[in-house]
This record gives sequence, C-alpha cells and structure tokens, in this order.
Amino acid sequence: MNYLIERLGHQGDGIAAGPVFAPMTLPGEEVSGTLSGQRLTDIRIETPSDRRVAPPCRHFKACGGCQLQHADDAFVAAFKENVVRAALVAHGLDAVFLPVVTSPARARRRATLSARRTKKAAMAGFHGRASDVIVEIPDCGLLHPDLMRAVPVAEALALHTASRKGGLDVAAWLSGGGLDVRVMGGKPLDGPLRVMLAQLAEAHDLARLSWEDEVIAMRRAPVQRFGTASVTPPPGAFLQATAEGEAALLADVVDAMSGASRVVDLFAGCGTFALPLSQTARVHAVEGDLAMTEALDAGWRKAEGLKQVTVEARDLYRRPLLPGELKRYDGAVIDPPRAGAEAQVAQLIIAGIARIAYVSCNPVTFARDAATLVAGGYRLEVLRVVDQFRWSSHVELVARFSRV
Repeated sequence: MNYLIERLGHQGDGIAAGPVFAPMTLPGEEVSGTLSGQRLTDIRIETPSDRRVAPPCRHFKACGGCQLQHADDAFVAAFKENVVRAALVAHGLDAVFLPVVTSPARARRRATLSARRTKKAAMAGFHGRASDVIVEIPDCGLLHPDLMRAVPVAEALALHTASRKGGLDVAAWLSGGGLDVRVMGGKPLDGPLRVMLAQLAEAHDLARLSWEDEVIAMRRAPVQRFGTASVTPPPGAFLQATAEGEAALLADVVDAMSGASRVVDLFAGCGTFALPLSQTARVHAVEGDLAMTEALDAGWRKAEGLKQVTVEARDLYRRPLLPGELKRYDGAVIDPPRAGAEAQVAQLIIAGIARIAYVSCNPVTFARDAATLVAGGYRLEVLRVVDQFRWSSHVELVARFSRV
C-alpha cells in the first residue's frame, strides 16, 4: 500500500492520512512500507519530493541526532518558521518574521554523548532513532571539529569507570580553556575513582572534568566569553548551542533594548545577554541557579568598562518579580526554559515595561505568553527563528514586544 505524505509533524516525521507517521519523508512524497501501529517502517520513496537532497552525513539514517538532513536548507527554514506561525495562529496572532538564521554545519559547541563498555573496549555516540542503541559518529556533520575530541574522552571514561550493565552520559562544552566535560549517571565517587578521573583529565588535556556537580580536575578555567566579560560557568551550566546562534539571538536582543538605560534580564543564566547589554545599560540579572548568578557576578567584576550589573538568585516560577520591583526598568529580556514564563509575564504586563525581548525554545509556550502580552497592551513587533539545531526539528526564536 502506498501513502501520500501530507505534512511534517513537529518532530520532523512525515504524516499521511490516518494518521500514519513516516520518518525521513517529505510533504508530497508517495511512499510505501510496513505499517506497525501508526508508524511506517522499511520505507521506500516511490515518488520523491523536489525538496529532497542527499543527506550530508553518512550517519544520518541510523543516528537520532538529526531528523531533517534529507530536506534542503530552504525547506527546513520554512518548516521551522511555519511551526512558529501555526503556534501563533492558534492564539489569533501574527507577526512580521525576519529572515531565519541557520547555524552552519559542524558548529555545535556542546553535546551530550552516550557511552558504554563493550566486550573488548568502549563506544560513544548518539542514540539511534527511537532506540537505546548507541550509534558511533566518527564523521558527524553536526559537531564542531574541536568538540569531536569529546568522543574518545567519553569512550575512555566508559572503559575505565562504567560497569558493563550501565552506561554514562558525557556532556561536553567547548570553552576558552579547552574541553569542559561533565559525567552523569556514573557510580558513586571513591578515592580510586577520583585518581582515575584526574589521570584521564590529564591524559586528554581537559580544561575541567566534573562528576555530576563535583569538579574532579580543573587544569584550566573553562571560560566563556559574553561580550567583553569572561565567565567560568559552573558544571552543567546552560550555553547556547552554537556561537553563530548566540550571536544572532544577542543581536536582536540588543536591538530590542536599544535606548533602554535600565534592563532586567530574567532567566539570565551566566550572562549571555546581561553582560553584553551592560556595555550601554545598567542590568539586573535574575536566575534560579545560585552558582550561575555567582559566575555571572564574578565575570562582571573582572571585566572593564561595563555599567553596573546586579544579580539575584530567585526561582521565577515560584516567586516572579512583582510590579513594584519591575517599575524601575525600561527594558526586560526574558529567556525561560521550555515551560515558558506565564507567571512572570503577568507581572511584566502590570508593570508596563516599555520594551521586552523574549527568547524561546518552545513555540507553543511562547505563543501562549505572546497572546497574554498582546492582550495586556503589548504589540508583537518582529520575530526571528534562529536555527541553532541544524537538521533537527528543534525550533528557537527571538521576538520584540513594545507597549502600545
């Protein structure tokens, strides 16, 4: 039986009537395969789309790290923009869309690898599609070449520290000092394990090696540069996926805050936006993680030529900043997790801050919050999709709101 792919779902799978979900297919294609429940397997493309291209990475069919390498770049950009449009339309909203910014291939500067021991050695990579099987990625087209050094590190960690029954999650970041590595899911630390980990950090020239949240070895500071400030984040701190994506988000945030003299940065992390904005405005940075606020503060104090930055560790879901606290600011930046910022948005509306830059990794919760802002007297001026997760179904965006 043949199936006509009508559209792509939010996870990047093609969808035919039924619904029937068919991975690695495109709208307009006629396909055949074996139907298992609602999912099509052993797919054969009977009539290909003219938007179909040869996947640039040889691991694409097996690896679950990418979903959309079989489509041309223009199609993927339009798909992600349409995901945001559909989320807005569901709330009766529209927006002026600026051109999509897509990060180049081999630009990812952070990744979490899965690693485990094998009978004779160890292996590390990404999980296969809808599978717990680890797919090795020696020619990954996604990760920065310098980040690929984390693969043998993850293999060595699994070989020397993992049991045969359990694997490890090895998160790695590029930093100014070299690779910053954090291991999760390992066994409890003891004296011999600490010694082994310190030796691995030396052998692989790591800047820092952490076991869960405990730093085992820091041979060089794993600094990140935000504007003119250098910050040493705590283990596991959030970092934008690519330098190019961060630059695009920052440029639009700075543009949205143009003319503001006092800015509040909500869900500020380690200062991605707060520190560059402090070149022209006084900034109050609020973040729920105390270690991140301390890193941000230390980075600001060591930098030169910046205006005042104050920090506050505060859970903005349980204790959003209230109107009385917000009224002193003429600009707000908000970059919440996937859940959005419903409670904080309500307080921003009451405070009536003149301009808001909203950065989001979830179009659905963004659209909900945007509708609340518009109903509360704001205008959604412009929006841009920033595709840091190239070839994936993940969508990020930055939008500018102004008080009507």
